[in-house]
Amino acid sequence: MPVANLKQAAKPSLAEMTARVESILPAIEAAAEESEQLNRLADGTFKLLQDAGLYSMMMPKEVGGAELSHVDAMRLGERVAWAHGSAGWCVIVNNAVGGVMSLFVSDKGASDIFAHGPDVMVAGNGVPRGYARPVEGGYMIRGHWAYGSGIQHAEWIHSGCFVTDATGKTMVMQPNGQPEVVVTHHPRATIELKGNWDVLGLRATGSFDYTLKDADELFVPHHLCYGLNEGNAKRGGPQGSLGLVGYTAWGHTTWALGVGRRMLDELAKLAAKRVDAFGKMNESTTFKYEFARAEARFRSARAFAYQAWTSMAETFAEGGEASLEQIADVKLAMRHVHDVISDVGTFAHRAARGASLHNGIMQRFYRDIHSGTQHILMADEIVQECGRVYLGAVGADAKWGVFGVDG
Repeated sequence: MPVANLKQAAKPSLAEMTARVESILPAIEAAAEESEQLNRLADGTFKLLQDAGLYSMMMPKEVGGAELSHVDAMRLGERVAWAHGSAGWCVIVNNAVGGVMSLFVSDKGASDIFAHGPDVMVAGNGVPRGYARPVEGGYMIRGHWAYGSGIQHAEWIHSGCFVTDATGKTMVMQPNGQPEVVVTHHPRATIELKGNWDVLGLRATGSFDYTLKDADELFVPHHLCYGLNEGNAKRGGPQGSLGLVGYTAWGHTTWALGVGRRMLDELAKLAAKRVDAFGKMNESTTFKYEFARAEARFRSARAFAYQAWTSMAETFAEGGEASLEQIADVKLAMRHVHDVISDVGTFAHRAARGASLHNGIMQRFYRDIHSGTQHILMADEIVQECGRVYLGAVGADAKWGVFGVDG
């Protein structure tokens, strides 16, 4: 049911959103170097993305979002990542952490956060790096968190915490033997950034570490919290049941498709004009063979990703729930796409014979690709869990969590 007192506005159609995205890509690309120098998105880029509805495209209609399917949102998100890897990253992050927040916080929490509409930027790290001590009405949290992508433009912070006992000294364990984790949300003014975003790639994401400001602990009420592996959405359609388990897989896959495509496109442009001691690049028999193989690998990985997410969308459209195998498919597709873009990105870098050594589009996308592969969700252990599902080596009541299968 709609959340009371939320500002509602007519939402553009998918076709309108697609046209809007295409219209802003040149400006996003033109501002990429400015954003890289700032170590965050330029204000103009942020505003373009926000005004296009890209930060809220997967939020439920009850809070004013477009509530696009994962497949439709993937098509838009990969285009932004194609224009600028960091801009695409910030879009997928907000749709993952902000999107899931919009689905799982209580009605009171949603009314507080989205009182002025869905254009709310959320940043932070749900991977538990802090601790939450239960008190009446909520938790007292403390900790130091990393990788707060997009945090300079955020209004709310999303921080994962291990739940402790009332003393704050002993972690609470679940029946499966894993620690209990809660995702907490608090205003941007409650934290301070650490000036440590000096990195190889994804520089313009501004993914600084952060900690609490002027306090050892911070009170966060229950209505602004949810469990890390929560699957019972309080609003939105059936796709919301995926929670962080699925929305994070969607986000990283979407981003990887955009940057991988751009690296190959830039190599093709270079090959059309480059001539060196061995002749024209795009007339080389070896280069043509290797480029075709790279195209095949990338397109196959993209087809696998879209097949997996289309299957999921069809299940939700019929009112069903995602199976263990379907979630394994999107998790595996996510990792596979990253493996492929790592390989084709390296091929493009080497084939360019020095062109991507210099600061420019190819170098930036090469750096971004190999930064994106470092994310914890690309861990081998998650692929092993996919294998466990496919082999039928899980229990009848098994359930996916963010990092693996319980059961």
